Amino acid sequence: MAEKKVTDMTREERLALIERTGDELPLRTQAELLGVSRSSLYYQPRSPSAEEVQLKHRIDEIYTLLPFYGSRKIAAQLHREGMGINRKTVARYMQEMGIAAIYPGPNLSQRNQKEGVYPYLLRHLSSAYPNHIWGIDITYIRPAWAAGCIWWPCWIGIHAM
Repeated sequence: MAEKKVTDMTREERLALIERTGDELPLRTQAELLGVSRSSLYYQPRSPSAEEVQLKHRIDEIYTLLPFYGSRKIAAQLHREGMGINRKTVARYMQEMGIAAIYPGPNLSQRNQKEGVYPYLLRHLSSAYPNHIWGIDITYIRPAWAAGCIWWPCWIGIHAM
């Protein structure tokens, strides 16, 4: 059976390989060998408080009734209900729950009617030899006043003494 390399393992698989009770290798050495940060070995996730759970349930209720409400409107609604909660906290809870306001976005698939439509002139042409297809870009021409001088010889590089 082929052994799996440590670099091919997921982080969870590498954390499962750590022996916390053995005296052979300290945790520091095991973390270095497995490529895991040592601080993550000691991290114990906390469960959310009862107040946080209650707020998340209320945010979910408001969102279910009014899915077009964003974090600002939901925070205002919670303030009206007497719950002092910050808008950024509401936004973070909404992100954790995976909900976002439903609203119409920009209609980017519609072209701007003011813009012209230009045909692609090289459609039926293939490049047969070097330098067969070339072009020049003349979209930016620097005016004389942008060079910092008004007199035209200064603009073309001729300097009067």
